[in-house]
Amino acid sequence: MKRVNVLSFVTAVIFFLVVTVVHLLLLRGGRDERALRVGFVYDGDESTPYTANFIRAQEQIESELGERIVTIVKANVKEERIQDALDELAEQQVDMIFTTSYGYGEKAKEFAEKHPNVQVCQATCANANTDPVLKNYHTFMGEIYEGRYIAGVVAGMKLSELIQKGELERDSIKIGYVGAYPYAEVISGYTAFLLGIRSIVPEAKMYVKYADSWSAYNVEKQLAQELIDEGCVVISQHSDTIGPAVACEEGSKEQIVFHVGYNQSMIDVAPTTSLISTRINWTPYIEGAIKAVIAGKQIEDQVKGHVHGNDIGAGFEKDWVQMMELNEHIAAPGTQNQIDKLTRQFATTGKTVFQGPYTGTNPYDPSDTINLEDGFEENKEASAPSFGYVLDDVITVEN
Repeated sequence: MKRVNVLSFVTAVIFFLVVTVVHLLLLRGGRDERALRVGFVYDGDESTPYTANFIRAQEQIESELGERIVTIVKANVKEERIQDALDELAEQQVDMIFTTSYGYGEKAKEFAEKHPNVQVCQATCANANTDPVLKNYHTFMGEIYEGRYIAGVVAGMKLSELIQKGELERDSIKIGYVGAYPYAEVISGYTAFLLGIRSIVPEAKMYVKYADSWSAYNVEKQLAQELIDEGCVVISQHSDTIGPAVACEEGSKEQIVFHVGYNQSMIDVAPTTSLISTRINWTPYIEGAIKAVIAGKQIEDQVKGHVHGNDIGAGFEKDWVQMMELNEHIAAPGTQNQIDKLTRQFATTGKTVFQGPYTGTNPYDPSDTINLEDGFEENKEASAPSFGYVLDDVITVEN
């Protein structure tokens, strides 16, 4: 009797172990089959702040969703090679692609039209709602002018402090800006930045140089150095490398100059000159879009933000825009309190930034002008910036 009981017990244990192993294997196989295959196409890599900002979001989402997704990355993809990268992702049977550079937009939409079963999400572009409108093509961007404006206030407070100390002359304040291209995205950004500065130091004027590239370290650094040599005491940028920050740190040995960054904190490379940076937080959109596709739902019905057809944007109110670490060692007293106050204002009641006694001219069409007395509402119809006017008399494009 004891022998029969032992045999029965051993048989039961073996049966249980076999069933458990089979069950686990089936579960694992099921997870692999259900995992969403997600492609990311980057124009740089982790060494460039713009792409590093996207990678930060990608890694957060990989940690959050685990085995529910499989990510495939194509890095350092030049605009002229975007088609090759998209075709490779199609061969790898992706279900969804995030394309992250403005210059990818046209080819990304063409790809979406040819691959209706792949959801394509394009950052920093404005072509989702133009013909043809596709159910599987989407655009998104944070309303970064809000962060640019606050960064300008930070710089303005530092300038005001130096003016009060007698180290700068109020009537001769020059601001330098390294931009990538004369696109509305760049113009909107540097205009918001200058208006933030002028809310504190209304005499300040801006000088802009374009790199004709999104990511060219040596060119960006050289342009920043030229602006410093011309007497600019604050340098900011809408370009993708740390070149301008390094130029400021080196240039500060000869004259007063401070830096304001983008996409990531640059205090590590410019500890005595970098005041603050602002960035778009891509995580809310990318995570929300992936979860929507996993659930078989429309992205625009699930992601929280300002929805315009197949396009979504948001600012501080949805954590899509963030201010990064303030360099307390060099910032003017009271700066953090002002940052907190303005951040709350943008997140609650909002604030009209593009307003004042200014006129502007479209650099592509001199007959197209604007008067800002009554204000201009940025991102009213799309997540991509649309303010593309260079302010007369206060902003000079030098190249």
